[in-house]
Amino acid sequence: MDSAVQNPSPGENPAKQDPPTPQATVADQAGEQKMDSSATGRGGRNKQKDMGRKAYRRAANDRQEAKRRKLEQGENPMPIYATQFSQEDIDADVRRPKKKVIVMLGYSGTGYHGMQLCPTEKTIEGDLFAAFVAANAISKANAVDPKKSSFVRCARTDKGVHAAGNVVSLKLIIEDPDIVQKINEKLNPQIRVWGIIPATKGFSAYQFCDSRMYEYLIPSHCFLPPHPSTFLAQKMVEMAEKHGDMEAFKERQAEVESYWEETDKKHIQPIIDALPEKIKPYVQAAVGSVGSEEEKATPANNGSGETCEEQTESDTKKSDLTPDEQAQVNVAIKDIRTAYFKTKNEYRIPPERLARINAALALYVGTKNFHNYTIQKTFRDPSARRLIKSFKISRDPVVINGTEWLSLKVHGQSFMMHQIRKMVAMVALLVRCGADIKRIEESYQNSRIPIPKAPGLGLLLERPIFDGYNKKAKDLGRELLDFDKYEKEMDEFKLKEIYQRIFTEEAEKHAYKENTFLYVTSGGLAACSSSTTQPTAAQEEDARKAESKVLAEVESESEAELVDNGEDGG
Repeated sequence: MDSAVQNPSPGENPAKQDPPTPQATVADQAGEQKMDSSATGRGGRNKQKDMGRKAYRRAANDRQEAKRRKLEQGENPMPIYATQFSQEDIDADVRRPKKKVIVMLGYSGTGYHGMQLCPTEKTIEGDLFAAFVAANAISKANAVDPKKSSFVRCARTDKGVHAAGNVVSLKLIIEDPDIVQKINEKLNPQIRVWGIIPATKGFSAYQFCDSRMYEYLIPSHCFLPPHPSTFLAQKMVEMAEKHGDMEAFKERQAEVESYWEETDKKHIQPIIDALPEKIKPYVQAAVGSVGSEEEKATPANNGSGETCEEQTESDTKKSDLTPDEQAQVNVAIKDIRTAYFKTKNEYRIPPERLARINAALALYVGTKNFHNYTIQKTFRDPSARRLIKSFKISRDPVVINGTEWLSLKVHGQSFMMHQIRKMVAMVALLVRCGADIKRIEESYQNSRIPIPKAPGLGLLLERPIFDGYNKKAKDLGRELLDFDKYEKEMDEFKLKEIYQRIFTEEAEKHAYKENTFLYVTSGGLAACSSSTTQPTAAQEEDARKAESKVLAEVESESEAELVDNGEDGG
């Protein structure tokens, strides 16, 4: 296997199970963040993103809950996954034999803080451990500490990431023939145990895993080019002309060349034409599809013809419009934004575009240096070299709730934190921007480039693969670690608990948005560090703010948030 740090189980690394010290109050923490921000300028790569209202409320509730547990239970509060029994109950519990077993499971990660056990957060392993105890598969004496059961996971998944198949190994009491059913009765429907089979004494779910298969679901409209009026689209054309790449650039975008022109003519222009003459310029400038040259040249647009709502409202309020006219402008902007979303969802990707995506994905196959596709790893770090066995579109596009989706499947020996999401995002950027896909090969070199993460929403651990173990198990006459026998149940679970959640959440939240990075133009990596035009002071400030926001999104994790040294986070 690649030189990678092993995922430690709770038993192997008890330090990770110590609960963090609860913060004093929400107000205190907000004050500390403000002081830190002022002391360090823009914050650098470890600066955390501003939380939305709901996320802030959830974080405040979590801190208050941690504080409550500390007050009730002292300096070392009970982990939330633990089940505490009285000494009388423990003494009365009949001792039964434990066996080393392999537990095959699947789960939807929505609402969970990832796979790995955490003393203060709701996780998949936390719910699973509690269900083992409730089903009497773990004794009352061991109901607090998972390390007493030799708990080891195969692959750790990040917050919100799903798995149709994953594996944990541990010691369980499995005398009851209905133990799987009883465990599932104690679990949230989002988590299902497919089966439990005996394992050899030395089996480790992590060490014996040969490779892993992931699926990534992505809407086909993510491969549409940026709107011609946006900053990125302007730069794409400018760089193609400067570097003599215009003919090849047009060829790479031939199948989508007229998409935005036809969309604006058919769906957007009628909305604008119906407006009073006085407010037309404000709507045009705010939307960005047919706005002034100054608006078109700024990078504040979000990449699909719409401008952010905050900027729109701010510009409108500064105008000389009456309140009624301002309201008309805002309604028109919302109508246009809705029209853009609707037309993008109706997009159906042509075969030429699919072939280009597959060609780009194929450039990941082999042993490569993926230091640019994770965090906190350098070019010289040997653990950044990973083996990808295959990466391709796995089937024909499917239409769900009016949106066309692609299924990308990657088979690799092991993955680093955010690696798959960044690989997908890189391909989406290159294809939608008509860039040379060989830019992927350049990303393996000793140059640091910013690559965004595709949303975690679409990532799914299909299953881990244990070919080596199964060969030995077959020779010894033991049961194989094989998910195929649960394929029907897994497919039903994926459709109900995983795919539908992904499709519904995307429809509600529009999670798949675009970022702008100049290395995807004909200028290549050099475009990241040089400018081809002299912007105005206002444009330069807008670009600086946009770049700062984008880079904060790309590299927003702090060292304190890393677990398992960033291994197998997808």
